[in-house]
Amino acid sequence: MQLLYDSDSFVVVQIHANAPQASSPAPLTPELARHGFEIVDKRSGKEVYLDGSWAELFQQRLSAWAQNTPTQEEVEDTLEGYSGLATTPISLH
Repeated sequence: MQLLYDSDSFVVVQIHANAPQASSPAPLTPELARHGFEIVDKRSGKEVYLDGSWAELFQQRLSAWAQNTPTQEEVEDTLEGYSGLATTPISLH
């Protein structure tokens, strides 16, 4: 897991897949088949997990940002667009 962004409004975390290895014993924790991104909207207290094609599109956005550093406003505007997908309430563990 890697924290990519943290502001007053949003948190973005990249979650890396742990592909199972044939020689290893059964895992004690669940394994992810592919990586993804979790976007937390702190204002609404909800999160969305992007995987598959959504994660690929978000990764393309991150790659573009690596080439041309965006302003915080541009990042926040982009994350605002994804916050409409956020339906899972955040709960503390």
